[in-house]
Amino acid sequence: MKKTIIALSALALSTPVLANALSHASDETVTQAHQNADHAKEKLHHAQHRGEELQLKTKHSVEGKRDSTGSKISEGSQKAWDKTKEGTEKTWDKTKQGSEKAWDKTKEGAHNLKSRISE
Repeated sequence: MKKTIIALSALALSTPVLANALSHASDETVTQAHQNADHAKEKLHHAQHRGEELQLKTKHSVEGKRDSTGSKISEGSQKAWDKTKEGTEKTWDKTKQGSEKAWDKTKEGAHNLKSRISE
């Protein structure tokens, strides 16, 4: 009986530590998943934008405007627009990830508070 009480006491004391360790591990896993997704999106966008640039250059070549000032301005505008879109998406992703992280910490804090109150 005494051994059981000691074992249960040790388990009760180690539970918050274990929960914190598991939470920390899952936070790192989520962060890594977000980074991998961001990297994959970036590569996809670069490929898409490169394709759009090549299409525009081909169109200008076919029209005989390849070296014209208008085509160079058009191609430069396309590049600037693509960079703007990428920057906006990166910012949105970071904001969303930050919000998720803050929400998770809020839920964790509420759970901890609820646990302390119920004890």
